[in-house]
Amino acid sequence: MLRSAGLAVSLALAAVATGAAATAAPAPEDRLTLTVADSGDPATDGTFELDCHPAGGSHPAPRAACDKLDELTEWGADPFAPVAPDTMCTMQYGGPATAHVTGTWAGRPVNAEFKRTDGCETARWSRFEPVLPHAGS
Repeated sequence: MLRSAGLAVSLALAAVATGAAATAAPAPEDRLTLTVADSGDPATDGTFELDCHPAGGSHPAPRAACDKLDELTEWGADPFAPVAPDTMCTMQYGGPATAHVTGTWAGRPVNAEFKRTDGCETARWSRFEPVLPHAGS
């Protein structure tokens, strides 16, 4: 019995030394891909990667964007949810800008469309600045 316990300890130490030790499953990554078009600024149009926790990627302002997403995230709510279909919105056109966001946020898949076709959609876009670029109308 003592010999098998010693063998188990030796194997565990060898696994730790080689990096093969069993570890907890890694936390889900907060990684998004944003594709922006017709924002009014050619520098903000295109496809950008945004990594959070830690902040990085090709997004022009990853730290500010990650901070905004953290601020918008509430337990049990989808921060990327579209405007509800029965919402009364002003018919104020905010411009041709569009964005498509895919990836994973807070352990959940994201596949969201953004536009500025009315007051509700424009307000939703503005709530996501600086994740999405400021878009002129």
